[in-house]
Amino acid sequence: MNKPFDTALITGASSGIGMELARVHASKRGDVVPVARSREKLDALKLELEAKWRIKATVIVQDLAESGAAQRIFDQTEARGLRVDVLINNAGFGGHGLFHDQSLADAQAMMQVNMSTLTDLTRLYLKGMVQRRLGRILNVSSTASFMPGPLQAVYYATKAYVTSFSQAIAEEAAPYGVTVTALCPGAVATGFVEAGNLEGVDLWKQAKSAQSVAQCGYDAMERGELVAFNEGKLKFMMNWIVPMLPRKTALRMSRQAMEKAAA
Repeated sequence: MNKPFDTALITGASSGIGMELARVHASKRGDVVPVARSREKLDALKLELEAKWRIKATVIVQDLAESGAAQRIFDQTEARGLRVDVLINNAGFGGHGLFHDQSLADAQAMMQVNMSTLTDLTRLYLKGMVQRRLGRILNVSSTASFMPGPLQAVYYATKAYVTSFSQAIAEEAAPYGVTVTALCPGAVATGFVEAGNLEGVDLWKQAKSAQSVAQCGYDAMERGELVAFNEGKLKFMMNWIVPMLPRKTALRMSRQAMEKAAA
């Protein structure tokens, strides 16, 4: 990591892709600000990164589903004099089942974390990046963003927002030397499956490692790519196959991918 791309704020850093992204950034000798709900896990990550890479890790404990979470995070970094030049919006979660059977509170929390807090954090930190004409943003989206998702209706919709929003902001920020990248992986082996009630969905049997996805996304961010996929076949499918399919065919395929195997 070439200075002054020094401090990276990473949400959802207590596990999965977020934790691996923190490790990648620290390996570049960049300081990290890991953000999540679990202080115990963040403190353990802090000890690991500081001991291994001799960097500084500043833990921020915050539930991103809470209204005003982004402002509280921003206020803490400002109070500590931390200049965030790399923002990685990784936190997010899903769910499974028919929309009308699901908890409205869960859906609202999902929209808050996946879209609203991500948007707020981007706005808060992007302003300083534009003023300094320096900065990188990585928003962790999904291949789910390229089609509607029966049985995961709200999750797919939130990721469509993330991919669209990221590309628009990338165009706006480009003249100021700031890049914005949307990482769109397929299935990833993380706690997402258990948290989203996705056990039994065949798609996750071929999930890629969180470490490989994190490295792919980080490398794409460094190159300033607009949209990054962790597999070539996924890139081809989402860019060339899915857009050509009749809408009802795409919907049926999407639903079949999310159906749980019979017990």
